[in-house]
Amino acid sequence: MTGIVGVYSDPGHVIAYSDGEVRQEFNLCFAAKLVGGRLSVSDESTEVRRVAPAAIEALSMHESIRLRIKHFLEGRSTPAIA
Repeated sequence: MTGIVGVYSDPGHVIAYSDGEVRQEFNLCFAAKLVGGRLSVSDESTEVRRVAPAAIEALSMHESIRLRIKHFLEGRSTPAIA
């Protein structure tokens, strides 16, 4: 499945970075088809890996990210607005 998973904004989800920058979340979440390449970390990540859907619940993540994954796995026919 490819396309838009949802549009997300939560005034309660404020991200404060160690350099003093503070951001409020607004996110357009897309589903894409993997066509090649290799997984690698970037300046925005420390670890990258594929995870089976059954293993997602055990991962530590913010609930807003968990919601996006849940919406994708539900295979919704229309984008979520949250």
